[in-house]
Amino acid sequence: MSSRDIDLEELNVSVVAPIADEHERRAEVSLRPSSLADFVGQRELVRHLEIVLGSAKARNQTSDHLLFAGPPGLGKTSLASIVAVEMGSGLRITSGPVLSRPGDLAALLTDLQDGDVLFIDEIHRLSRAVEEVLYPAMEERRLDVMIGRGPSARSIRLDLPNFTLVGATTRTGLVAAPLRDRFGFIGQLDLYDVDELAVIAQRSANLLGVDLRPDAATTIALRSRGTPRIANRLLRRVRDFAAVQGRDFVDQALAIEALELFGVDKYGLDKIDRRILNLLCGQFAHQPIGLTTLAHACGEEPATIEDAYEPYLLREGLLIRTPRGRVGTDKAFAHLGITPRGGGLF
Repeated sequence: MSSRDIDLEELNVSVVAPIADEHERRAEVSLRPSSLADFVGQRELVRHLEIVLGSAKARNQTSDHLLFAGPPGLGKTSLASIVAVEMGSGLRITSGPVLSRPGDLAALLTDLQDGDVLFIDEIHRLSRAVEEVLYPAMEERRLDVMIGRGPSARSIRLDLPNFTLVGATTRTGLVAAPLRDRFGFIGQLDLYDVDELAVIAQRSANLLGVDLRPDAATTIALRSRGTPRIANRLLRRVRDFAAVQGRDFVDQALAIEALELFGVDKYGLDKIDRRILNLLCGQFAHQPIGLTTLAHACGEEPATIEDAYEPYLLREGLLIRTPRGRVGTDKAFAHLGITPRGGGLF
């Protein structure tokens, strides 16, 4: 059987991803922008989308397939929802790990309505067999299905409705070239600056009914690691602290007190970040340490250290990579209040 041919018996499968925390998910969804006009930041990308979507609407056609790439929490899912709203279409959401078999994707594709937007998060985690099904669906709006088994098996072709695939990835390099080339537009999302994050925090505070003073919004923005999702999460924790304290508004002093209580320092570092830096600047000071050793010492998985924590520490100049391993910088020593032995890195 061809990798593009799907057995009809595989179509009765579930493609709904589990929800880990329904309360947090609903809170996050409620703060998402609903249109390109409401979307803060990513000005160049937003302008490009206005052109791509506006042109498709003017021609009364579905948009080209879109791929959004960038670190987690920058708005890729929000943009997928906005694409559906701007095009006046329905939105179907799934993710790469959920689509484990070709039949999972086939079930989803055959259930689409004309003009729908299909959003696949973590698209770089699709299996090769599932990707093979996606190629003709993206290019020709068709699906090859096998009927029967053994010598009597035969393949039929099903026509699919017009749809727009929106993919999201945090690892562009892991998206297979044949898949990447089938997207008509690839947008790269960058980290947000402090002013943009302050606007996002203020907008979210208004939606949550929180009286957030401008200096408090800036404080939250400075500790949000350039990421709107983190800014919204910190805002909710500050709101909770203010409620417990019986405060009607949030000023800078209250925001700082709340964030310090939750272990978020002025660089936006949390407990695990500081544990990494304390190891590099304390126990392993001035000697390179390998990723596996560092992960074991922190009690985390190497992939978690490398993907979730290390990129921000590198960007902030608190950690550097050498051919032999990771080393804490003078800036890290200063942030922790530790005096470097020997007066430098090496």
